[in-house]
This record gives sequence, structure tokens and C-alpha cells, in this order.
Amino acid sequence: MGQDQTKQQIEKGLKLYQSNQTDRALHVWTRVLEKTSDPGGKFRVLGCLITAHSEMGKYKDMLKYALEQIDTAREMEDPDYLTEGYLNLARSNEKLCDFQKTVSYCKTCLNMQGTTVSLQLNGQVCLSMGNAFLGLSVFQKALESYEKALRYAHNNDDKMLECRVCCSLGNIYIHLKDYEKALFFPCKAAELVNDYGKSWSLKYRAMSQYHMSVAYRKLQRLPDAMECCEESMKIALQHGDRPLQALCLLNFADIHRCRQDVDKAFPRYESALGIMTEIGNRLGQVHVYLGVGKCWLLQKDYDKALDSLQRAQELADALGNKLCALKVHCLSESIHRSRGQQSELREQVVKFLQCVEELELYCGMCGESIGDRDQKLQALPCSHIFHLKCLETNGTKGCPKCFKSSIKPGFV
Repeated sequence: MGQDQTKQQIEKGLKLYQSNQTDRALHVWTRVLEKTSDPGGKFRVLGCLITAHSEMGKYKDMLKYALEQIDTAREMEDPDYLTEGYLNLARSNEKLCDFQKTVSYCKTCLNMQGTTVSLQLNGQVCLSMGNAFLGLSVFQKALESYEKALRYAHNNDDKMLECRVCCSLGNIYIHLKDYEKALFFPCKAAELVNDYGKSWSLKYRAMSQYHMSVAYRKLQRLPDAMECCEESMKIALQHGDRPLQALCLLNFADIHRCRQDVDKAFPRYESALGIMTEIGNRLGQVHVYLGVGKCWLLQKDYDKALDSLQRAQELADALGNKLCALKVHCLSESIHRSRGQQSELREQVVKFLQCVEELELYCGMCGESIGDRDQKLQALPCSHIFHLKCLETNGTKGCPKCFKSSIKPGFV
């Protein structure tokens, strides 16, 4: 199959895919892959297969095609193709929650000396890197990466990228418990979809609605949370988006738990866990086990709660997610306290404090922890995070943390 025919068949597949005929599109693309003699066409069709398998939640297949794509790029010895190939490798590993590999591949991308095309991908590279750092609970580096991605989006007038970054910024502020910012950013993403997204995939609308739903739930605006989550789930079901379906099911379960309706929460946690296990979203599984543990706590079934928390702990440790580990220790501590188990209680307190120390989850001004309750936070241009009230009270023009680290020991 020559260059022109390859191009025609790829376009045919894209039209089928955009009209929700996924199986037929995959059939067309797979045949192109088998028959084409054009390396550029092979690279492009692999890109189509990577995107399709990502959206279906078939992350192992996504990784397989990404590895094949990077081999094709190496044969072509073209820096633009190599950059895109490494970005797809990074994304595949991000989806499979191999966050250290994601960071490594992203750094490779950013070090590539390609052309303008490569530079236009840098915003997507920074977004993937930010998501990986967030998966590792390295908040300052995550925020730094998101800010860079946002700058690339603005410089290239890339509204789709801006939309995705806003959703990720909403996610980081969920973890840091500044729920007003957690709602502001996905609302901004929804505005971008309304203003510019008439020709975009509906997944952008679904994504912004999902993140708004999580923020509404944290703000205890449960009817709003349910409405947004239903909208997101509807689109996810229409498009066969299994990863988003799983996240919506988890959020539905959390909403029911917030209403103390564990009978409705449990089956939704179970459904979410089934999909997440199937697709390989291990971080999602941790959140399911945490939610199930909290449900058992509501029912005062401490043995079952501890069992769920143990499973969450094992997965969190394997992923290197310290924030989830911290949550496990906090919940376990409350169980041992209520049971009067002093030695187990002390062990959990020590582990909890270790996590707080490693996460550097405290304000550089007042020294109090960040993220233990809903408080307004402010990130400075250097990405260090403080309580907003501390910055306002202090009236400083620079970053106190940067200032401290720049003082030479001989002058202290």
C-alpha cells in the first residue's frame, strides 16, 4: 500500500471513528498497519490506534502501539516523530500509573532538539509530566508543570490543551483541599468548551463536567455534583469511554457515601473497581478502597474497614503515592483510637507524620499543614504553595521559601 492509499484509508478510519463506529475504524487502521510500505503513514496510523485504545481504556494495547511507534520513529531518524513517539510512551505509562517512567519519557521529549512541530507538543508533555508528579504526590513539581503547560497553551492559542490543563489544575486543588479553586478551574474548562468547542470531541465536555462534579461534592453541593456527574456519565456511555465511566461510578459512590447511603454506594464502588482493575487504573483502585473503607467506618465494621485500607495501602505504596498512604494512616489511626489499641495507634501516628514530612504539606509561613481542611491557598510564580491568609498578612513581595533557600550558610 503506497503513500496516497495509506492516507486515504487513515482518513476513512478517522471518519468512522468520529461517527462512533469504533470497531470498523480499528479494522481499517489495523489493515493499513499490516499493508502499508510508507513509514510516515505507519507512524500516523499507530497514533490513531494509540488514541483510540487510550479512550477505550485498553492501556496495555496503547503501550504496545506506542512502543511500535517509537521503533518506527527511530527508523525514520526524525526528531519531530521521535518527540511525538516519546510523548505517546509517556502517556501510555501515565495511564498505567507507572509515574516514574512517565516523568522520564517526558524529560526525554523536552530534551529533544526538534523543529517548531516538536515545540508545539511541549505543552502536552508538560501536562503529562504534571499528571505523573501529581500521581507521585509531588505537588510543587506538578503545579510547576501545569503552569508551563498553560503558558504553552496560551502562546500557541491551543484552547483544547488549556481545557485539559484546567481540569488537571482542578484535580490538584482537590488534593490540596482548596475547593473553591478546585471548582474554578473545571468551570473555566467548561467555558472553553462552550466558547470554542463546537467542533471538539464531546469528551472535553464530559471531562470538565466530571471535575466540576468532584469539586461540588467536596463543597457538599451534592445535587449539583450529581447533575454534573450524570451529564459526564451520559457522554462516557455514548462514546464507550470506559475510563471516564469508572471515574463517574466512583464519584457517584462517593456522593452516596456523603449522603450516608452505603447501600447505594457499595455497588457503585464495586462497578468502578471492576472497570479500573480491567483497564489498569491502579490509582483509581486506591480511591475505591479508601471510599469502601470509609463506608465500613460509617457502619462501624472496623475489621472490614481495616481490610479495605490495607488494600489501599499496598497499592499506594506500589505507586509511590504518599498522599493516599497518608489518608490510610489517618483513617487507621481513628479506628485504633476508637478501639483503644495504643501500640497500633502510635504506629499509625508515626507513619502519618512521616508522610506529612515527606510531602512537605505545610505552609512555609505559619508552619501549619496544608490540606487538612478547606482553606484558600495561593501558589506563587515559583510554584511554592502557601495559605492565602498568610501571604496577605505577611505582605511579602517574594517567596519566603525561595528567599530562605537562597541565603548562603555563611551569612545566616
